[in-house]
Amino acid sequence: MIECNNICKTYVNGDVETNAVSGITFRIDKGDFVAIIGPSGSGKSTLMHILGALDTPTSGTYLLDGQDVSKLDDDQLSDLRRNKIGFVFQAFNLLPRTTVLRNVMLPLLYSDTTEKERDQKARKSLEYAGMEEGKFMNLSNQLSGGQMQRVAIARALINDPAIILADEPTGNLDTKTSRIVMETFQELNRRGHTIILITHEPEVALYANRVITVRDGVIEKDVKNVR
Repeated sequence: MIECNNICKTYVNGDVETNAVSGITFRIDKGDFVAIIGPSGSGKSTLMHILGALDTPTSGTYLLDGQDVSKLDDDQLSDLRRNKIGFVFQAFNLLPRTTVLRNVMLPLLYSDTTEKERDQKARKSLEYAGMEEGKFMNLSNQLSGGQMQRVAIARALINDPAIILADEPTGNLDTKTSRIVMETFQELNRRGHTIILITHEPEVALYANRVITVRDGVIEKDVKNVR
């Protein structure tokens, strides 16, 4: 599904060049659950932006389903993000005075769907993410952290993306709630979703089937998890 070949990313600020990612090569197959882990400044966030088509590499190629993402223009990148990648972020990014159902429906507002179809798809996504139906009409600021993250997961699923890209999804959660959220990702993976998790927490990375450790812009280790 994903092939990264000799990916490099260099940021230029005046006369100063910073190599955030230096020659990274790896492959992720359909149905994988991969954790990319590393300390602050390791290059994992830059790599996440490239994998999520939020940024393009300075050199190297990034293939998604055989398509060279490195060569797409802004409109094509936007279409790819909308149709193939579901994003889950640490900060949830929910509208605080909007219902759970409406928050999940947001990615569909400019699609060719009716209000009824959007409602049905949002309900299905929420159920799929393990959100209890009694909370669907709650405002998002009335939810616990774990519930908000489940809503964010449901929103990421609304367009049935090929990939779920989760950036530090447990960063704002306590240990017990983090476990519940990570078990939700495991269940989604068992149902066939490809999960890419960005984290700095080794205990969170253990939920994945494979762990890629990044340090100083290069891959330090790439190992299978045995659970």
